[in-house]
Amino acid sequence: MMKNKVMIKAVFPSIDKEYDIKIPVNELVWRVNKLIVKAVYDMNGIPINIKDDKFLLINKTSGEIYRNNDAIIDTNIRNGTEIVFLRET
Repeated sequence: MMKNKVMIKAVFPSIDKEYDIKIPVNELVWRVNKLIVKAVYDMNGIPINIKDDKFLLINKTSGEIYRNNDAIIDTNIRNGTEIVFLRET
């Protein structure tokens, strides 16, 4: 049975950083995306415009790109999943 949070590895190639982060499974992908990006950039002292800077969430193993309106629980994101945060151009 799945708990209410899963531990992922968030990979940010643009700043060469990786973080282990717990995310709620009942949250939508776009909300998790924005919260993690803002937190990571704030922690590293890098300015970001959260409204204009968009990131794709990509499964590092399968290459799957997660859709913004999917709930985490409805994706294949589980404990230990590595998610690459790629800035959209």
